[in-house]
Parts: sequence; structure tokens; C-alpha cells
Amino acid sequence: MGHSCGIGMHLGYKHFSIYSHDHEKVTNSSIFQIKKLNSNYTNKNYKRPLLCNNALDNNNAADNLVAAPVPPHKISTMVPQTLAQQTAFKDGSTSMSVVLAPGLEPATIVIPTHVKRSDFPPGFVFGASTSAFQTEGNGKEGGRAPSTWDSMISSGGNQMAIDSYSLYQDDVQLLKDMGMTAYRFSISWSRILPYAGVDNSFVNQQGIDFYNNLINQLIDNGITPFVTMFHFDLPQSVQDKYSGFLSEDIIKDFKYYADVCFKNFGDRVKNWITINEPYNFGSFGFKTGLPADNTIDPSPYVATHNIILSHAAVVQHYRDTYQEIQDGKIGISLSSLWFEPYDRKNGHHIEAQKASLEMMLGWYMDPLVNGEYPKVMQDLVIGGLPKFTPEQKAMVQGSFDFIGLNYYTARYVTPSHISTIDTTYGQCRTEFIEQGVQNKEGTYIGTPAPQSNDIYVVPTGLRDLLIYVKHRYNNPEVYVTENGVPATPTITGSIKDLAANKNIEEIREALLDEYRIKDINEHLFNLREALADITKEDGKSVSTNVKGYFVWSLADNMEVDVGGYQTRYGLNYVDYLDRHRRYRKASSMWFTHFMAPSTQQ
Repeated sequence: MGHSCGIGMHLGYKHFSIYSHDHEKVTNSSIFQIKKLNSNYTNKNYKRPLLCNNALDNNNAADNLVAAPVPPHKISTMVPQTLAQQTAFKDGSTSMSVVLAPGLEPATIVIPTHVKRSDFPPGFVFGASTSAFQTEGNGKEGGRAPSTWDSMISSGGNQMAIDSYSLYQDDVQLLKDMGMTAYRFSISWSRILPYAGVDNSFVNQQGIDFYNNLINQLIDNGITPFVTMFHFDLPQSVQDKYSGFLSEDIIKDFKYYADVCFKNFGDRVKNWITINEPYNFGSFGFKTGLPADNTIDPSPYVATHNIILSHAAVVQHYRDTYQEIQDGKIGISLSSLWFEPYDRKNGHHIEAQKASLEMMLGWYMDPLVNGEYPKVMQDLVIGGLPKFTPEQKAMVQGSFDFIGLNYYTARYVTPSHISTIDTTYGQCRTEFIEQGVQNKEGTYIGTPAPQSNDIYVVPTGLRDLLIYVKHRYNNPEVYVTENGVPATPTITGSIKDLAANKNIEEIREALLDEYRIKDINEHLFNLREALADITKEDGKSVSTNVKGYFVWSLADNMEVDVGGYQTRYGLNYVDYLDRHRRYRKASSMWFTHFMAPSTQQ
């Protein structure tokens, strides 16, 4: 989905403790105090409200870290590209020649060799991720009804995103060519139920047929589908009727929609994800104009509560009705940055690290594992968090077979004072957690992604986040469901036109993404390090329970940030100026090499 930021909270004083990471090992740190909470929100400056009414006591160190005809398939737009000769050098490195576009001379890329496919367990999943609204297109083609994201998809006059609705066979071929063993995609709710929330009884057979065809195509090519049921694109009919997740009505409607998915696809889909990045949707979606009415409390706490209940209700329904027969698993994908203290010797900065993880990841993980919100949030949210009834707690706790983690970047955090007025709850003396990219010594958190002031590549953050989840949440089964790096190359024409005009530099900028190869390798290296974190349980050695890794994204698409179509995360290039034609980038060709059995020695 691209990078996800955080929401801020006002806090006061209260004790809590957790684990702090030191890159080499997990150590027990000290204690953090806080109290009351208000709702203020971050922006691109990465300021996260932390404390209300009181200053921190500097004497304490902190503890831890948070039927209708099937639509015809369009003529393939894939471009033949070649993976040429590979050369090994004495230092162990390897080079690979690739032809990026027809008529061009081969380009040589250096292949990192410090991590191999054989470093991971035999059944470890390697795949790529996308979402429906970012790839399929937003038209009414195939009986689809509008979603809340259609206006953004249509930015710049592009109505079809990357037209995967018509070109899905090309996408499957790309996955096969790369040697991917899994594909994580999402189903468009409004393509399946065009009148969702108004008339759920009408199921769009064209939508069912489309996803059946995609699922069958994947399985026929040895690729396992991982299916997300909700990836931000709420049916407009649901939004209009009761403001979506701000109403408890969403729970029964989401459950009905999920049932349609299980019933139609569950015989082949064995890995379900209920909701993608609920933190991003629940936090930002209801403070940036979705919705604009004031008939329901627009608090993200209400939206988040209903998201969690919707997820849990679907999991319970799947387990009660389908799981034994269909033999599948179900989980949720959560987003989180990794956080480091600005000053590792300052207890308050370590407290800020802990609070950041609590308020981003713990907001969801604590209810799923423990049946209730993090203690710090229970005590401190002004006006109080919504509370789970005993029946709801029983439904929520343990409502996952696996957890998806979406990780992109990290930040240093530090407390800083500021006075503010919250228009909902009144004036409050507030202390913020401020996020930054440099620490006290001036060291940057990581390397900035190409043309980006937002994403800093911090591969060690993935390792630390996975180990944190292992130790804090009882080592759940985890898939890294998104990880990637963006670029915003300058492209002035189609690849064909650029080649005809011998504009080789723009083609190289578009397709020769060696930085992405390096990024994936370094994250896989750190994922391997996380797997090597061995603990003893009942006399047995237990490693970190990570089962797979998905790159965001299979192909360039409409990104949910200011870059839109200009921001490119894809392993494969989409030519928006030439019928959404796909070109394999160097990283796509590298993945073929990485996954090939001949390279695993």
C-alpha cells in the first residue's frame, strides 16, 4: 500500500513496561509513566501527541517498545524481455545481464549474494501484493459499483488504475516468471455486492466470475492466493447509508460480504485476510473528510472499535461455518513503523519509543491477543475508549490464525512540549512524541528512498519489529504482507517512444531499479536474522514464527500518497502512456534469479 504514518494521542501519567531492542538482543528496560489522553492527529511532520496536563518525571527510565459473460481478456500488453548471461566473480558476487526494452543493449546488474532462497525454510512463502482499487480500475465495467476511493483512482484522467481487471492474466504471468509462490490481492466489495448495505441479496455474478478466473489462473500456475477482503475501498452505498465503520451496522454487512467470499472462493482460497491496515483507515480515514457529517461521533476510536469487531465477527463466522470444511486460515494485516529513541540514554525517549509502538501496533494487537486495548490507552483516552462487552471480548481475543505485518520505514522519537486546543475536547497542555529521521548524534535513521523525503530504508527495523511481536505477543504466526521501496522517476513518454528517440537515461531510470534489489535483499537478510532469534519454551528451541514475505508491489499502481500514479513501488513497470503495458524491471528479473533452484547452492 505504500508508507503508513501514525496517529497521535494525548497522554498523562501511568506506569507501564515492555521490552526494548538493542539490535543484538532483547533487553529489559525500565518504566514509563503516563495519564490522560486526547485525540490529536499527525501529519507529514510526524508529530504524535503523547502527554496531557503533566510533565514527565525525569527520574524514571522507560521500559519497552508499539453470470454474466466473463469479461474478455484484452490482448496481452506484456513486452518480451530477456534475462541474459550470468557471471560469477572470485569475491562471490554475481552479475546478470538484462535486456530492459526491445532494441536496447543489455544492462549489467550486480546480484547480492549474502542472502539466498535456501536460507529460508522450504515452505516459506515468497510473493507480491496489490489491492483491487489500486490496480483493477474504477469503472462500472463488470457490474462494479462506486467505492469511496474512485475519485482518487481517476486523478489525472486515468479511469482504469493499471487495468488489472482486463490484464490479470498478464499479472499472473509476471508472478510465474518471477518464480513467486503466492499472490496477495484484494477483492472489491462493491464489485461483489454493488448495493452493499442497501440490498445485500444482489450478488454480481460478473464480479464472482472475475475473481474465480483470477484464482483459478493463479492455482493453475502454482501460485497460492492470499485474499484480502477489505483494502480501503468501502462501497459508496455503505458510506452514504451510515458512515461506514463509524456505525455498528458495518459489522453485519461486512460479515454478509465475507460469507459471500467464503461461499464462492473458499474451496480454493486457504489464506484469508479480513482487513488491511486498519490503523491507517481507522485513524486517518475519519479525520480527512471521510465522512463529513457530524451525526455520529467522528472519533477514530469508534471507527477502530467497529473495525476490530467486524474483523472478529468474520473470523468467528469463518471458524463456525467454513474453516473445518475448507481447511483454511484467516488473519488480519497490520501496519507499523519501527521506532528508535532519539537519545538511547534518555529514559523519556525510550518511553516515547514504547508509547509509539503501543499506539500504532498495540491498538490492534492487544485486543486480538489479550481481549482489550493497551492499558495505557484504557486509562488515558479522554472520554474513554469504547469498551468490549464480555461477549465481544471473548469473540475478539484470539481472533486470528496469523498476523500480517506491513513494514516500510522507521523513525526516531522524542517527547517535546507544545500547547494546543483540541476542537472536540477543549484546551489541553500537551506533550507530543515527535518523529524524526536523525538522532541526537545526527545519525540518519536510514537511507532515503529515491526522490523521497518520507521513506527512509531501515531494514533492521523489520528484524526488530518481528522480534518485538514475537516476545510481546506470544510468537504468533506472521507473514510480512507488505514491504517495499518507492521511486518517482521522471518519465516524459512511453517506453516505446523513449526507445525510438534513444532516450536511454529515462528508460534506465524507469527500469533499472538496482536500489530495489538492494532494498529487498537487505530486508530479507534482516528477516533471516529475525528467524534466527531462538528462545526456549518447555525445553524446546523456538524460532520467530514468520512464514512468508510479500513485496509491495507486483507492479506500479495508484499509490495512496501525494505521488499518486507518479510514485512507483512495482517490481514491474506499468506504462500509463501505452495501454498500461507491463515491462519487467531489473528487480523483477532478479527475483527470477533468486527463486531459481539453480541459484540455491
